Amino acid sequence: MIREHERAILTQNLPDYGLQTGDIGVVVMVHGSGDGYEVEFFTADGTTLDVVTVEASQVRPVSSNDVLHARPMEKAS
Repeated sequence: MIREHERAILTQNLPDYGLQTGDIGVVVMVHGSGDGYEVEFFTADGTTLDVVTVEASQVRPVSSNDVLHARPMEKAS
């Protein structure tokens, strides 16, 4: 389970929000026993993009083998 204030990585695209697999956010609320999360996503300069409700299967915890990557934000469709 990912805890509040920990980083989470998307495991699938969320096109309604312009978010892609691999984007990193911070968990701001845990639903139930980790059944789902509220995750806040930011730009590299710290601007909040959105707070999104996701199921546990849509995110994973950050590991020591992960490499950060930057990409330009596309507008949500």
